[in-house]
Amino acid sequence: MKRTFSGVKPTGHLTLGNYLGAVRRWAEVDQHDSDALFSIVDLHALTVEHDPARVRRLSRQAATILLAAGLDPEQCTVFVQSHVDEHARLSYLLECTATDGEMRRMIQYKEKGARARAAGESVRLSLLTYPVLMASDILAYATDEVPVGDDQAQHVELTRDLAVRFNQRYGHVFTVPKATYPQVAARVMDLQEPTSKMGKSNDSGAGIVYLLDEPEVIRRKIMRAVTDSGQDVEYDREGRPGAANLLEILAACEDGNPAALAGVYQSYGALKKDTAEAVVELLRPLRERHAQLAADPGFVDEVLRAGAARARGLARPLVDRAYAVIGLLPVG
Repeated sequence: MKRTFSGVKPTGHLTLGNYLGAVRRWAEVDQHDSDALFSIVDLHALTVEHDPARVRRLSRQAATILLAAGLDPEQCTVFVQSHVDEHARLSYLLECTATDGEMRRMIQYKEKGARARAAGESVRLSLLTYPVLMASDILAYATDEVPVGDDQAQHVELTRDLAVRFNQRYGHVFTVPKATYPQVAARVMDLQEPTSKMGKSNDSGAGIVYLLDEPEVIRRKIMRAVTDSGQDVEYDREGRPGAANLLEILAACEDGNPAALAGVYQSYGALKKDTAEAVVELLRPLRERHAQLAADPGFVDEVLRAGAARARGLARPLVDRAYAVIGLLPVG
């Protein structure tokens, strides 16, 4: 059976974009047709200024949401990245395989680094090197497929490059993975800035639907979504990004086609109303299940303990082999 790995970073509350772009596929497809591992990648949250208590809180919340979204610990492995030492162990070996140029070409480093410098903030070295840690997350488990949103394609390509280079230099250790993408809403955009990704770290939150938002909050955000000039509802990602975003969200909620849906609507108001109701209904079971799980933190803790133990058992032999072939003396 093929193996898949994916993760979620606890730098903010999970959003509709996270769900439609990745998490729903994890629950509906990946955990059933593969040996799937899903991680709360908390080490990645340390690449920027952060509140330690908030990282811990968001890590637990993310784990609870993943389970509420339908990840079944009997079907897949759910764990916290920092609970498995092999991620950090392997990361250094891959830093010794990667190049400075590769790291500096990463789009997210360029964007986040530029924002930090513009704000007069220092840029942490880990922001430059964290794509190597991401590669370690994937390669430690002999992963075949990485289900991701399309904004992570560059990181998966780097992972493939590092796996091939390491294998060629030192002997075959790593499986070379490939990225897989959902067909619709792979990249949900901000409701207020429809040319920008709906990111969970956005400061204002006005254009972001969070998975735990109350129904009225969801309706209000979608009804206030920015639309385009003109009255006709058309599906045109370049020319009509606001309408295209709403149509893609609605299509993803209803398993429809955004271009076909465009022909159904005569006004933006009707499109917004139907999209809002579709999102509320889509998220209702998740919110209800999250409330149940949040009331039983012991269950979530046990899932994470068992998940880390299984992940550790899978990763350790492979990482030990990587240590051996690169030239490091084995213990005892």
